[in-house]
Amino acid sequence: MASSLDAHLGSQCGSDPVKRQVADTIRNLCGAAVKLRNKIIAGGEGHGQAHGATNAGGDVQKELDVVADRLFMEAAEASPLAFFGSEEQDEAVPLKPDASLAMAIDPLDGSSNIETNVSIGTIFSILPVDEEHRADPSKVFRQKGSRQLGAGFFIYGPQLLLVMSMGNGTHVFIFSPAFGGFVEMKTSIAIVDKAKEFAINASNYRQWDQPIRSYIDDLLAGSEGPRERDFNMRWVGSLVADCYRILLRGGIFLYPGDGRKGYAKGRLRLVYEANPIAFCVEHAGGRATDGTTPILDLEPEGLHDRTPLVFGSKREVERVGRYIADPSALAERSPLFGKRSLFRA
Repeated sequence: MASSLDAHLGSQCGSDPVKRQVADTIRNLCGAAVKLRNKIIAGGEGHGQAHGATNAGGDVQKELDVVADRLFMEAAEASPLAFFGSEEQDEAVPLKPDASLAMAIDPLDGSSNIETNVSIGTIFSILPVDEEHRADPSKVFRQKGSRQLGAGFFIYGPQLLLVMSMGNGTHVFIFSPAFGGFVEMKTSIAIVDKAKEFAINASNYRQWDQPIRSYIDDLLAGSEGPRERDFNMRWVGSLVADCYRILLRGGIFLYPGDGRKGYAKGRLRLVYEANPIAFCVEHAGGRATDGTTPILDLEPEGLHDRTPLVFGSKREVERVGRYIADPSALAERSPLFGKRSLFRA
């Protein structure tokens, strides 16, 4: 019989009081995710309609965004959290003054896909709270992602899944109505090193910097190009869905900065999107960077800070870094093959 989420959390925590608080928080998040899943299943034409407001990042809120934020706020209030930071709120919300954890969350990732019945999700990051954060709460969500104590995401699709890591592998749990909770589906995922699929919004091609264009050009050239093999492109438009596919099958995801107004640092949020995704990817043996620098090493400027994001199979992410760090090498030709030898498969 598959192990339950409760059993897994117990094995991860041992007698560590802080880890137990992380586990309690994840349990509460699971309760909120099931409630949100039930609302999604129940349907309703209004879920994908604009709520009439924009969130902190300037995106138009959908009705389901607001519902999701309320449900996860309730979960946060029931958890040992000193601070709660949400994409849907301008500032972090103080909760229990003496608690030792903080949580940042994207309550509903991929909400532009609600009306088309494409997988959507919730992304969360759990961080420690130190005395310096109590003295200056503005610093609590300016911690590097490497300090995360737990992170993960829910996927609301054909199945309700939880992908999570507490720093000891990345695990997948599926909600079982018959069991009445989450049971382990995949233990300690390992992302394959060699990619054969890539995910990027190719409609922005003309806006990318030349190194990103060159990288994608070489993938599209397939077996006749410098990579000497064919690649498939996949792009869902829900970060959680694209990430889960890469965890299972390998590949690479890119959301670079580009030339559009407001997109110089990409569109994804560092604290509650890139950091938790990177945490899960890195603990599955993959890599996550902003193109060159590891995501988990970046210092956020604030709760809603943005970053370019490249993640997936280790070798492929590192290759993108070489394109960006040394564009001049693109001109180098192999005397043997007459192709860009530095960037071959």
